[in-house]
Amino acid sequence: MAIELTVGPVAHGGWCVARHDGRVVFVRHALPGERVLAEITEETARFLRADAVEILDPSPDRVTPPCPFAGPGRCGGCDWQHASLDAQRLLKTDVVAEQLKRLAGIEWKGIVEEVPGAPDGLGWRTRVQFAVDRDGVLGLRRHRSHDIEPIDACLIAHPEVENVGAEVMNWRNASSVEVIASNTGDQAVVVAPKPRRTVAVPDLDTSVAVFVDEGRGHSRVVHGRNHLVERVGDRDFQVTGSGFWQVHPGAAETLLATVLEFAAPQPGEWALDLYCGVGLFAAGLAEAVGPGGAVFGVESESVAVRDAERNLRDLPQARFARGRVENALDHFGVERADLVVVDPPRAGLGRDVVDRLASLEATRIVYVSCDPATLARDLAWFGDRDYGLADLRAFDAFPMTHHVECVALLVNGSI
Repeated sequence: MAIELTVGPVAHGGWCVARHDGRVVFVRHALPGERVLAEITEETARFLRADAVEILDPSPDRVTPPCPFAGPGRCGGCDWQHASLDAQRLLKTDVVAEQLKRLAGIEWKGIVEEVPGAPDGLGWRTRVQFAVDRDGVLGLRRHRSHDIEPIDACLIAHPEVENVGAEVMNWRNASSVEVIASNTGDQAVVVAPKPRRTVAVPDLDTSVAVFVDEGRGHSRVVHGRNHLVERVGDRDFQVTGSGFWQVHPGAAETLLATVLEFAAPQPGEWALDLYCGVGLFAAGLAEAVGPGGAVFGVESESVAVRDAERNLRDLPQARFARGRVENALDHFGVERADLVVVDPPRAGLGRDVVDRLASLEATRIVYVSCDPATLARDLAWFGDRDYGLADLRAFDAFPMTHHVECVALLVNGSI
């Protein structure tokens, strides 16, 4: 059944908010101010979810989605292909501002900034994980569904990902296939087999490395070397298998520059890089604090720790340890720091980690976040411990999607 809705403001997650018979409706494929016909896709005790299936009064910001697989009931990988790029960034700006105001009581007057490397919002994603249907055909999940939308090309995938040609090959017995392209020209395919199954990897270009994901962060090399190389400035970073790296080609350099601007590391300082991955931020920090300072990185993935140690082997003032941040600071006896950089997963830090970091009495904390809701929640808790927000920049590192990357600077008001 279709219902007519007048669409209100944007909400976090790629939705807009409307009301029907006194109930809140979260609507996808709509834009603020539009009048639409929408089909209910989910009903809870508190609200409805819906897809806009017909646009009665379109917004001036509406465009024709460039991807043929975008739209109601189709691929769930993109949220805003029906909005112009300028409009997408304004929508994300509204989301960041609303989350900060509602969850942390912070007024933010910034704007979500473009990240260099994808001027039309397409061709940026250097790591794409495809689902595989029972016939071995690659696709992407539909929104809030395990169903697979078969595709023959992904428009937000980087050209070097598409050049592998994985979508037109058969991957029977695989549960997922990730295709990766680094900024140095390396290409790789990471295959995750279904339980107790063997995947016959199709013929690929001989330059493409192939790994089989064996779970628990381990992968087996089938062809080529076991890592890719990413370059930022004049430094190379080894990333083993499908280890974490920013997927937008301009994101790593942009975020590193912003972190260093906010952190302002000085020679001789003692810095922490928590959730450090393969050492991107630690490298910049270590170069700045020099041999008279120190950087201690903590990362839960053992493979990433080994990569970080290799990537910064010329910087003895940087050392790394494997562990969960919530336990590692106590385990390694860390009692103080001059500055702290954190880049947690989407779930954010949580109250216990916020309290532990505040106990270090660092003069500044730089918080890199891929979720404005958990960032705002944690900023409120930092505020309870006398750390105030001094600056925040937001970046459109995921065009066409609802995701946004933020970098926040907190300063210690008690010092």
